[in-house]
Amino acid sequence: MGAGPERSDGTVSQHRRRRFDVRVVPHRRRSPFRLRDWRMRTKLATVLVIPSVAFLVLAGVQTHTLVGRTTALGDFAQQVGIGRQVVALVHQLQQERDRAAGELGELRRGGAGVDRDAAIVVLKPLQGATDQALRDLRRAAEPLADANASWRVAYSEVLEAYDQVVYIRAAIPPAVLGSDTILSNYHRAVDALLRLLAEPSPGEDRPTLSDAVLRYVQLARVKELSSRVRAQLYEAARAGRYGVEDRVVLSDLRAQQLTALGAFRVVATAAQVRRFDETSVDPAFLAATRLEEQSLPTGAAPAVLPAPQWWAASEQRQELLRRVEASVLDDAVRQADEVSASQLRTTLLVVGSIVSVLLVALLISVLVGRSIARSMRLLRGQALRIAQLELPEALDRLRTVTGGVPAIEVPPAVVRSLDEIGELAEAFVAVHRSAVNVAVEQATTRRNVNAMFVNLARRSQVLVERQLELLDDLEREESDPDQLENLFKLDHLAARMRRNDDSLLVLAGTESTRRWNRPVGLGAMLLAASAEIEQYQRVRHGAVADLHVVGHAVGELVHVLAELLENATSFSRPDTVVGVTARAEGAGAVIEISDQGLGMSAVALAEANAVLATPPAADVATVERMGLFVVSHLAARLGVEVRLDGGEGGLVARVRLPGGLLAAAPDREAPAPARMLTATAAGAAWGGVPPAGELPVAGRPPVWGGVPPAGELPVAGRRAETAPRQARSVPVRAEDVLAPSSGRPPASAGGGWWSRQGPSPASAPQGSPTPPAVPVTGGTNERGLPVRVPMAQLSAVTRPQQPVARHDPDPEAVGGMLSRLYSGVRRAEAEDTTEISMPPGGVRTEGGQR
Repeated sequence: MGAGPERSDGTVSQHRRRRFDVRVVPHRRRSPFRLRDWRMRTKLATVLVIPSVAFLVLAGVQTHTLVGRTTALGDFAQQVGIGRQVVALVHQLQQERDRAAGELGELRRGGAGVDRDAAIVVLKPLQGATDQALRDLRRAAEPLADANASWRVAYSEVLEAYDQVVYIRAAIPPAVLGSDTILSNYHRAVDALLRLLAEPSPGEDRPTLSDAVLRYVQLARVKELSSRVRAQLYEAARAGRYGVEDRVVLSDLRAQQLTALGAFRVVATAAQVRRFDETSVDPAFLAATRLEEQSLPTGAAPAVLPAPQWWAASEQRQELLRRVEASVLDDAVRQADEVSASQLRTTLLVVGSIVSVLLVALLISVLVGRSIARSMRLLRGQALRIAQLELPEALDRLRTVTGGVPAIEVPPAVVRSLDEIGELAEAFVAVHRSAVNVAVEQATTRRNVNAMFVNLARRSQVLVERQLELLDDLEREESDPDQLENLFKLDHLAARMRRNDDSLLVLAGTESTRRWNRPVGLGAMLLAASAEIEQYQRVRHGAVADLHVVGHAVGELVHVLAELLENATSFSRPDTVVGVTARAEGAGAVIEISDQGLGMSAVALAEANAVLATPPAADVATVERMGLFVVSHLAARLGVEVRLDGGEGGLVARVRLPGGLLAAAPDREAPAPARMLTATAAGAAWGGVPPAGELPVAGRPPVWGGVPPAGELPVAGRRAETAPRQARSVPVRAEDVLAPSSGRPPASAGGGWWSRQGPSPASAPQGSPTPPAVPVTGGTNERGLPVRVPMAQLSAVTRPQQPVARHDPDPEAVGGMLSRLYSGVRRAEAEDTTEISMPPGGVRTEGGQR
């Protein structure tokens, strides 16, 4: 059944759009500590992040270990590479020390007469070369500023020892210190350099690299011991004799040299041993060895070697040892670089593999998670859109449909995958389709019920109209005042039945067929509404503004006012009156209907105003309060605002008419209708507009002789207590108040106020005789009604007019024609077509006319 006025457009309310993305379960708060309350994206992210983090931790530990090894081997290779600068500095210090030992021996032998500047000149170039070698070492050691602590400590010891060497150089020419004191500073510097040379450590898991370091360190010790032997022998040769402890020192140095040489042979490779052996058989090496053998202690005292020959031979041997030392060091540096580069490649490969595996895993996880999340997001969006937009819109369309039931398209599933989510989407679409099908079936059922209501209401309207026509005939022919009063009451009940039929049409969602094609005064419209209720005698009209309402809204607006007046009279005491006023307000008008009834509670008043503001759907409760339902739907259809407010001892109903329903006054006022009650006074006629403050009441009998006595309200059928005076016409039906022509047209004429085309000027009988201006009456009865004189006016009415033959239509033919008309109207409403095809031969009526 009809549920309210149709929406002006198909847009969705902003309130519903704002609520589109609300939580589906708003009564329960989401907790971040409950796993089941997490969003799907959060759960997927958790599933992806936790294994990824665990993998990253393990990969990070492994990478850290590899990077640590690579860094250690890189530092090791750099430290081994600095060994070249270290052995170069050692070699220069050995040269300077051995030469300084010879100069000190020369100075001790010559005493005070020795040229000390010659020693300075000899040592100066050697000292410069040593300083340059130290600068080279400093430059090479700068990248290792962040090396391990042990290497930095050893390097700092080298710098401190060298500072002592620089400080002790000034004591050589004056020879104020002993040779052992001066040479010991050189020995400490060389020992510090050898410790720095042995500092690189590749770790316990790299024994080959450790052996490589040990090889060149042992060979460097062999060379150092050979250099110290040279210094002792050169000092003795320059001094011309051996010192007290020289032979003991030489023996100890040779023993240490043999030990170091044995250790070198143990750790050296075969190629390195062969290279050393080849060097040891070199003639220069053998010459120095032979000279050194002469200084060995035998049974007699060891011989003092010639200084120039020994220096030259020993210097060549030291140069050969330096070459072997450089080759062994180069082997160690090359091996360290290879291992460091190999470790770096391994680290990069492992790290690259870890990163690649992680990226591939993350990519696959993200793709899978994104696919799941996207499917869930699309499914959620479709579910919310269907639940909050599409399904309510479809239900609203089906609920407010007035013609044929439209086809509701159910969109397909947005998830097309074949997994569980796709199956869930298909199931949800199936549920949506089932809901729409059920709604369509319900709409079809409502439409059928509406059609039944419309048919019943139309049939009832036809019967009521025929009943009213019959009552008109009986009223015209009745002379008994009592019977005439009863006929008036029956006439009024029939008018109320017709209003109930109109309410059924509103309940079915169909517009009324009553139309008016010209503006109607607001006062006449209020009188018409009063004529539609039962207790019309209690309605009192106050000040009414001189306004006119457009014709197409008159019928429905009269219906609204009649329902409000009916409600006011039904829920108030019978001895009270209902006041009606109308005033202009801005571009519109306000009609107020006040009673002195029971009133309503605040809650009931708010509920009633809510129903008036928003027309509800038709249900069983609608029949119980059909008046409120009809008023709300008619007000929404007309754009009229109806509101109930509490008044003094009752309720006040305010009806606000918009400016669009008001129109200018028509050019010519309609003459008074024929169906009026007249007085018996001679020459009584309609006297124009009633006096101010005295509006005629619907259904009120004529008041004879002017204003009734104070406190006495005239009631239909009550005898007047005053002298007869000019009669005032009182309408008894709404159409009598709003009729545009004098005299109601007969039933066979068609048209009129109750037709869709409005009144027809041709509906009035042509050439009808005019009754006499002064009706002939026989006085008044005890009820105040005029007594008709039988046959008194018959001659005046019938003399100028010839009798006209009356042709009554066949009732069965009329009923069949109306049935076919209604069935055709229903088929036209059910069909969605805008074109009407006509047969080639035209259309023929029942009589066969074309």
